[in-house]
Amino acid sequence: MQTNISSNSGADSHILFDRASALDIAAFVTAGIDLSPGDAIPSDGDPRIDRALAGFLFTCGPDHIRHPEPIEGRDDGARYPLHGSLAGTPVSRTEMSPDGLRCSAVTEVDLACGGRAAIERVWELAGAGVMLKDRVVNIGTSAFAPMMMYHINIAGRLLGDETRIEGASVEGGSLAWRFGEGESAHFCRTAVAGEDRWAEVSLSDLPGLHGRALHVRFLADTLPFLQMWRCQRGVANVVSIEPASHRVAKRVELSAAGELDLLEPGQSRDYALAFGIA
Repeated sequence: MQTNISSNSGADSHILFDRASALDIAAFVTAGIDLSPGDAIPSDGDPRIDRALAGFLFTCGPDHIRHPEPIEGRDDGARYPLHGSLAGTPVSRTEMSPDGLRCSAVTEVDLACGGRAAIERVWELAGAGVMLKDRVVNIGTSAFAPMMMYHINIAGRLLGDETRIEGASVEGGSLAWRFGEGESAHFCRTAVAGEDRWAEVSLSDLPGLHGRALHVRFLADTLPFLQMWRCQRGVANVVSIEPASHRVAKRVELSAAGELDLLEPGQSRDYALAFGIA
């Protein structure tokens, strides 16, 4: 499923949605250039995530957002899967507006903890940008702790020495994209939002996009953390912008700190982000 975007820079963009994985974005092409990393990614051995990470955006959650951890209250060794249960789940139904400016989907997913959730997803085009609105609904019979993280993946080949990570959530307001040491690094910081409750981060001066920038905004009410990750190891060359619902910590630590608040059956929680090229 594909939709088109008209850019104020005169360069048309195209988005390819993945109906086999929660209507995530398999490709984002602008001026004939795909921002997605494709095959230039590392593998953790989970084919769901190998496929998802190769695309421009995939959704972690809604029951877990990072590496596998034991499921609470289970003594059989069961673990939450890498990046949660949603990736690789086909949509239950989709609908595209006649003008192509709005696409909605519902994805129902069985959670590793035994619960069940529905992700009610809406993609909207607004000017040169794209907005995502998600509602996670507990459609099961037991409570679960919702966790969400959005993996926005950019091909490292598009970045250069002049590329910077910019935004109020970044230490000092600007950071070289090759942060940290070694072939791979990540950080997670509290998101700094404006009066509208939205936080913003940009990858600026991308030589692979003729010096343009990728701008990402996210609603900090339910995505109060900005995580970023890069990997230049072997064939892998990818940088990710990752708005997240929870800080980097083990689930037992988050639970002890009261940060794994439960979503009861019938309850819902909303998340939103937007992105564009300028």
